[in-house]
Amino acid sequence: MMLEHGGRLNAAVKRWGMAHAHWLDLSTGLNPVSWPVPNIPPQLWQRLPEADDGLNEIIRHSYAVPASADCEPVAGSQAAIMALPRLRSACRVGIPSVGYQEHGYHWRQAGHSIVSITAEHTHAESDECWLDELDVLVWINPNNPTGELISPATLLRWHARLQQHGGWLIVDEAFIDTTPQLSLCAHADRPGLIILRSLGKFYGLAGVRAGAVLGDPAIVQSLRTVLGPWSLSGPARYVMGQALQDQRWHEQTRTRLLCDSQRLAQLLQSAGLRLLGGTALFQTVQLDSAVQLAEQLAAQGILVRSFTQPDMLRFGLAAHEAQWHRLQAALFAALDD
Repeated sequence: MMLEHGGRLNAAVKRWGMAHAHWLDLSTGLNPVSWPVPNIPPQLWQRLPEADDGLNEIIRHSYAVPASADCEPVAGSQAAIMALPRLRSACRVGIPSVGYQEHGYHWRQAGHSIVSITAEHTHAESDECWLDELDVLVWINPNNPTGELISPATLLRWHARLQQHGGWLIVDEAFIDTTPQLSLCAHADRPGLIILRSLGKFYGLAGVRAGAVLGDPAIVQSLRTVLGPWSLSGPARYVMGQALQDQRWHEQTRTRLLCDSQRLAQLLQSAGLRLLGGTALFQTVQLDSAVQLAEQLAAQGILVRSFTQPDMLRFGLAAHEAQWHRLQAALFAALDD
């Protein structure tokens, strides 16, 4: 069975009988003001993608990746999430108990044993023997949907302990772009370390399906073999290269997203909701009636992402003032019922 994700706007349109134009979709956690895609050179539609087009060098420079690490552009983090479990024989894989479910789903589908990693594990700094029982640890930093952020020093300590018995650390950094100083990309040349980056969240370009895998050359080369040629389309390679080099847009966008995320947190708290955590791109609240509130908002044409175990709602950012006012009005109307 396919897992559910945010952004299922067509399903909402059918269920609630409201046209697409009526909806305010806050369910995806994407930058609502995406990087402005330029015209794509026509020849890129006519030729197979070229691996020596300079994209790898752009990725390395943008993410400050050491020359001794390897880099593979991929069709979004999802392509790597699906392929990485095929690179190891059946083993024990640690997955956050609350997090992006595709990770656990694909490691389990590939025949691996899943170990649920909870706060009791990650906060027990004086006793990290739980790492000795794992062959692979997958971590999402910052986590989606809780927003929990583990420091680079802690992640590197985990990696060193895993490496004592040949283990891997895979870090999904889909939401790290607003805090690049917390990325592990500068350490991507360490054995058994793999880092996933994506163009979907910070750049607001989920539809282009572009990302990168950085890390241990032996692992990345194995992944490259599994993915085969042309894993990323020519137009996607072009868009990714242009977006990664737009430093002025990066700086302006980081400032705006951090301000908007703080505004969202304050709005949710003023409505009486309890924040669980968040990032620069979303805020998550925890409440017993999460599904009920999601339904009440949907009835007003506002789509948010609901989770269970625990019950949570994740709210993405509004794009402009009219959307902010609409969200505020809908929240207070729903919570006043």
